[in-house]
Amino acid sequence: MIQQQALRDFSQALTNYFQGTHRRPTWRKSGRAEGFRVVALRTHHVKRLSRNAGAVRVPKIGWIKFRWSRKPPAAKSYRITLDRAGRWHIAFAAIPAVIAAPGNDAVVGIDRGVRVAAALSTGELLKAPKPSPQEVRRLSLLQRRLARAKPGSNRRRRTNHAIARLIARTVDRRNDWIEQTTTTLARRFDLIRVENLRIAEMTRSARGTHEKPGTGVRRKAGLNRGILASGWGKLVQRLKDKAAGRVEMVRAAYTSQRCHECGSVASENRKSQAVFKCVSCGHVDHADINAARNIAAGHAVTARGGRPLGGPANREPHLSTSPVSG
Repeated sequence: MIQQQALRDFSQALTNYFQGTHRRPTWRKSGRAEGFRVVALRTHHVKRLSRNAGAVRVPKIGWIKFRWSRKPPAAKSYRITLDRAGRWHIAFAAIPAVIAAPGNDAVVGIDRGVRVAAALSTGELLKAPKPSPQEVRRLSLLQRRLARAKPGSNRRRRTNHAIARLIARTVDRRNDWIEQTTTTLARRFDLIRVENLRIAEMTRSARGTHEKPGTGVRRKAGLNRGILASGWGKLVQRLKDKAAGRVEMVRAAYTSQRCHECGSVASENRKSQAVFKCVSCGHVDHADINAARNIAAGHAVTARGGRPLGGPANREPHLSTSPVSG
């Protein structure tokens, strides 16, 4: 039954690929999210055993217990997977309802960063959970142990499993933070504006080729890890899922160099990662909050100047001559 369903899923994936709506299906890697999908789920196939435990009836296997974290939705299928940390998961396929707008006409701008994962135009600084110093030290020790382990040995397998469990805890904390943050933002504001960033291009490796090696590879790799650890992409994606139709993408050009008070744009305004001081009017603010307020107002200027989006026609931003991006 499971093999037949896998063939049906593969056939549907190929159909979607040839129609141009999805990418080409790829092979699953051994040990990464292994599992199977069961369709035609009936209501009596799921039952609650206690406050924190439930059970699902898997064909040819029987009743399997799972942790009852929330009431299962009215789903027609579910998938059971095994992650790298050796944990089994069950996910019921259902499209959740969109969070209704509060109706207060409130607008918020979100500036994403590395040290501050999300800075709001209201003045709030939201930081994604990071691994503790003890976890960083233990991960480094495990990685050195993995480098000395013989390929195919039991020691290498145990070390890989320990690394996977350590990383899984960090990912779980970040995902939980993203879910809670996006739910709160969708309930508080009618309109959410986020800078439009090309994360895939920003996190591209600077290693280069053998003929033309890159420069600053280690620093770029550290920046890439910081961006990916902040969950930029998933934060916006979950906002679009929960606040459908209420998320606007604003051009990110010069939002970090534009003064929210007077509208002047200069690279000298950004004194440091956290300090913003306008050379024109002297306004001082947190750099990320100033950028978030520009995003909330829809301000995005081009290299030619131009009127900021949503701003008055008689206020033209002053641009510096230095070709520095936002």
